[in-house]
Amino acid sequence: MGALPDRSATLLKELDMSRRRPATILARLLVLASSALLLTSVSATGTAAAGPAATHAVPLSELSVVSEQVAYGLQRPIALTGLPDGRMLIAEKNGTVRAYHPDTGLAAEPVLDLTARIDTSDNERGLLGITPAPNFARTGMLYVAYTSLPAGALTLARLPLAAPERLQVLLTQEHAEYGNHNGGQVAFGRDGYLYWSTGDGGHANDPFKAGQDLSTLLGKIVRIDVSRACGAKPYCVPATNPFVRTPGARPEIWLYGLRNPWRFSVDPVDNSLWIGDVGQGLVEEINHIRPWQGGSNLGWSCKEGTPVFDQEQCRPGVRYVDPVFEYEHFLTESCSVIGGVVYRGSRTPEAWGTYVASDYCAPRVYAVRPQRGGGYETATIGTFPTQPTAIAADVHGELYVLSDYPGWLSRVRFERL
Repeated sequence: MGALPDRSATLLKELDMSRRRPATILARLLVLASSALLLTSVSATGTAAAGPAATHAVPLSELSVVSEQVAYGLQRPIALTGLPDGRMLIAEKNGTVRAYHPDTGLAAEPVLDLTARIDTSDNERGLLGITPAPNFARTGMLYVAYTSLPAGALTLARLPLAAPERLQVLLTQEHAEYGNHNGGQVAFGRDGYLYWSTGDGGHANDPFKAGQDLSTLLGKIVRIDVSRACGAKPYCVPATNPFVRTPGARPEIWLYGLRNPWRFSVDPVDNSLWIGDVGQGLVEEINHIRPWQGGSNLGWSCKEGTPVFDQEQCRPGVRYVDPVFEYEHFLTESCSVIGGVVYRGSRTPEAWGTYVASDYCAPRVYAVRPQRGGGYETATIGTFPTQPTAIAADVHGELYVLSDYPGWLSRVRFERL
């Protein structure tokens, strides 16, 4: 999804040929604190300690999800984010951004229009991601990811919501040969840094062998400091990024070995990343990467999930980090994982700490939760409306989901069976 997340686009056409600063951190924490003191403390090792709501957690098999449509008439909604004032911003593929508030509904007119900048020439190109700055309440600054004109370059930019003409491009990656596999999620970590996902360059079979190549930003998750500039760059590379001193490597890289991480999220409690990486023809995968795992190799295109995909891309002595959850295509009639978020809301304490994801073609709701003794508990706990494209939380930690061609926004709630 450059809207469609990778191979799900084949349902529409044959697309895939095979298939810090202290002040910044404080501002972010103040926003998170609004979810009724549900944040847990974090130990010196970065491990989340059990919070008040965590003690109410029940087995995932005792949970189900229910969704309620709250808005319609959206034009290919593909990204979603919450604002401190309670609004949800909805990015539409063509470059417009709509605003929804639970009290007033969906605003009639877009609050932002970037259509003049965006290449939508392919089903997966367009406006891809949107997130507010940690200090949005004061600055009104947004960060966006999109495929730019004229040739579909992956682009990371920022702009004040009230003054879009002041848009500033931060970082680009050429992506002209194929229109698919653009990634596109943007999110701030609790560390105050900005994370951005990119696809491997498109087509199929990792044609540029980008997944394992540290000299390109393709097939990566990037981490940069946008609170300051370094030299000619409008951002700085954190000194703790894993490849800062690796010859030939792009220092912005945080993680590599990804195929098309269409949607990832940052858990506000422990700053871990949950990544939905779209598979090729065998499996879809969910990765959970802790803050101390920067530099991890997630395997593509040596591996697709846990199975080996291309032995020639596998390197002796290299450690690959396997997904914490994966599911097969053919057995589930699935096509494209839609990575989600960890529930940190207050309405359903029994579900607190549960990660939820789905699939574009078969919108089952997959729930994943780390277990205290190690490993992960998983379950299928319901279904979302058709063609989910993004799952996100509002300022209170409550969840919403978008549906592509129906053009719906739905509120999500958990129920105990």
